[in-house]
Amino acid sequence: MKITITDISKQAGVSKTTVSRVLNGHFNEVTEKTKNKVLKVIEQLNYTPNAIAKSLKSMKTNVIGMVLTDLKNPFWINVLEGAEDACRTAGFNIMICNACNDRKLEELLIKGLRNKQVDGIISNPTMRNTALFESLIEGGYPLVALNRRIPNLSIETVAVDNVQGAQMATEHLISLGKKQIMLVVYNPNGISPRLERIEGYIQALNKNGIAINDSLIHIIDEHKDATKQLMRQILTKDNRPDAIFSTNNLMTLEILEVVKELDMRIPQDITLIGYDETVWSSYLNLTIVKQPAYDMGVIAAKRLIHLIHTKETKVNTHLFKPELIIRESCGSQYQV
Repeated sequence: MKITITDISKQAGVSKTTVSRVLNGHFNEVTEKTKNKVLKVIEQLNYTPNAIAKSLKSMKTNVIGMVLTDLKNPFWINVLEGAEDACRTAGFNIMICNACNDRKLEELLIKGLRNKQVDGIISNPTMRNTALFESLIEGGYPLVALNRRIPNLSIETVAVDNVQGAQMATEHLISLGKKQIMLVVYNPNGISPRLERIEGYIQALNKNGIAINDSLIHIIDEHKDATKQLMRQILTKDNRPDAIFSTNNLMTLEILEVVKELDMRIPQDITLIGYDETVWSSYLNLTIVKQPAYDMGVIAAKRLIHLIHTKETKVNTHLFKPELIIRESCGSQYQV
């Protein structure tokens, strides 16, 4: 016979509303005595599996949330694989949400995950909801910032040394004799990886005695075809750059489309370095800065689960090192 909320309310001597409040984890709306009475009946009647009944008692669901800014970017496939593997090993499930680079949607998603009683959240933040994250931290809610650093907040962070990554890419181009190196980056808007990649590019030029040419630094809006429009202008000029450093893999695809459209060749007509190893990078012989995406997902999930279990207040920053994968798009033979 199927057990219902009505059966629980009758045996516990409370209203169905009270049972519903306990089942949904709204323990602040019932007394401790009533909560324990209802939980005891739930277990006696085996209304839910024992594991879930226990999670109600401890206010744990063994579910974490993951809020990302843009799931269209293939970088996140490997990150998610790592996070899911770590969660599965630890007995956790994961709910994945896409904020679509929208501040209001990000806020709704995070609040929705909290209402669903997830034990903690991994976030690749839009960087436009600092007050929300601050309130979560002040309330002791387990949080991990992934890929992007939130300045002036005490939050566990998993990121990559983007300054080093951009510096390696730029210095490799310089070592090949390139002098007019064009940097293409989406509008930083306080987003740490973009700011750091600009910084690494500038550091590499300074280190090698090359003057900074502002006309070679192109900051573009993050919308479809923005990169294509820019590249059509740049690559049809007589004094075009001799190398391009693209700081985003979706951006790199748009650059390649324009190169093909203009019947140009890589690396004979223009040299190109991109960011992030993807399925298509090796097929296109692209030199790229590789981020350890899978490992980032693993560590982010492990650290969040650790915070959930321990309530540790000390926060850490886990900074991964990037790797330069050299292929033919720079005129070099394939190397690892």
